[in-house]
Amino acid sequence: MKCSIRLSMIALLGSLGAAGTAQAQDFNWRGRIGSGGELEIKGINGDIHAIASSGNEVRVSAVKSGRKSDPDEVEVQVIEHDGGITICAVYPAARRAQPNECRHGSGGRMNVRDNDVKVDFTVEVPPGVVLVARTVNGKVEAEDLRGDIRAYSVNGDIDVSTSGVAEAKTVNGAIHARFNGGDSSRNLEFETVNGLITLEIGDEFNADVRAATVNGGISTDFPLTVQGRFGPKRISGTIGKGGRTLALSTVNGSIEIRRR
Repeated sequence: MKCSIRLSMIALLGSLGAAGTAQAQDFNWRGRIGSGGELEIKGINGDIHAIASSGNEVRVSAVKSGRKSDPDEVEVQVIEHDGGITICAVYPAARRAQPNECRHGSGGRMNVRDNDVKVDFTVEVPPGVVLVARTVNGKVEAEDLRGDIRAYSVNGDIDVSTSGVAEAKTVNGAIHARFNGGDSSRNLEFETVNGLITLEIGDEFNADVRAATVNGGISTDFPLTVQGRFGPKRISGTIGKGGRTLALSTVNGSIEIRRR
């Protein structure tokens, strides 16, 4: 896929606030990604907040801040690839270590080396563009998008809504996702360890459901055709006509499937 890119980065002088937090230059990027293309944001420390674009242009901004570490040492890089655009917060590498590298998907190196700089991203996403949001220490939020969402964190909540479909995974955090039918062939996973999972889905949604929790309950607004054994901690059944797999898993938390 060819992406038409117009790149602008605005450098502002760093300042030191009353709370002792240094802020470095803001980052701004804008460009076009074709329908079905992917906008991937990869951070480590910091939040990702996405909203629907009023036009057909992608806009990404980032603010860097740090208490002990220098925000100027963290670079925001833009990588173009066949599937779309990947934008990463790239931290300085340790001495004698291989440099960190921004790459699409699970590739690249993203170590922080005890660097406390936060990079908070704000994203405007046009209709049809797939958002892939990845952070480690931070939350992911997406409001009323019109394309598919895949959201990942380790220590942070995930709260997303879209007219497409969503998928979300974290470890220490709750998941709240609101979506419609979307592509009926794509399997969807929602997974956390410490947190509640709440889905709000449209009436046209069809899926084979597998849901499991250890310390919590499972509830649904939809008639569920149960398959095999079921109980308060684990169910396997069908919503609507079935088809794709909808898998939900938590350890410490409940699972709720609601009508949107």
